[in-house]
Amino acid sequence: MSVAHPEEPPVVLDRREGPYGEVVLRRHGTLLQIIANGTFLMDTSDGRSERLLVDAALGALDPARARPAVLIGGLGVGFSLAHAAAEPRWGRITVVEREPAVIDWHLRGPLSRLSAAALADPRTRIVEAGLLDHLRAGGARYDALCLDIDNGPDWTVTEDNDSLYGPAGLAACAARLHPGGVLAVWSAQPSANFEGTLRNAGFRRVRTEEIPVVRGVPDVVHLAVRGA
Repeated sequence: MSVAHPEEPPVVLDRREGPYGEVVLRRHGTLLQIIANGTFLMDTSDGRSERLLVDAALGALDPARARPAVLIGGLGVGFSLAHAAAEPRWGRITVVEREPAVIDWHLRGPLSRLSAAALADPRTRIVEAGLLDHLRAGGARYDALCLDIDNGPDWTVTEDNDSLYGPAGLAACAARLHPGGVLAVWSAQPSANFEGTLRNAGFRRVRTEEIPVVRGVPDVVHLAVRGA
């Protein structure tokens, strides 16, 4: 596993003003880290949470569903995309990322070492857009939505993300899912309130799956299935 060395200060590789504020790519020891508006988002240390997010969504689908289409909300450091592309059962793989800098770091920058093969996969398409804007725009439906754009429903990166986890945002998610499709949402901590909101929005088989971490409260994936 890559590690950061506490005695070494982080080195900023790129800093840009994006449509939603400042985004920074930095190196700390052997880790690459993404910081948005001063808030740590993710690094290249592990990836188990991102992999479980994708696996949990696939596992919640009917196994008879052929070549399911998945939308990944948030490109991040590329773990979710790389893991989805390594799974031949997935069909169409769409990644929605609102920060042009993050996309550029994958296409032409240091993060390409994690995502180059996945980006070259003919199933993969990158969409530069806000996630809610993409969902509300309509179009093709998905069998699974794997969302990892915040630290969780109760800890959003920007205030305008709050609506994604409320009734209107969940209605937009449901509208872009096929019946029986799965919504999977990563979170740094469980949220009983969000589970209730999912049920009130008409999702069924709502559950929370824990992801063990080295220290502290486990990460979780919130899972829910769209009804018929």
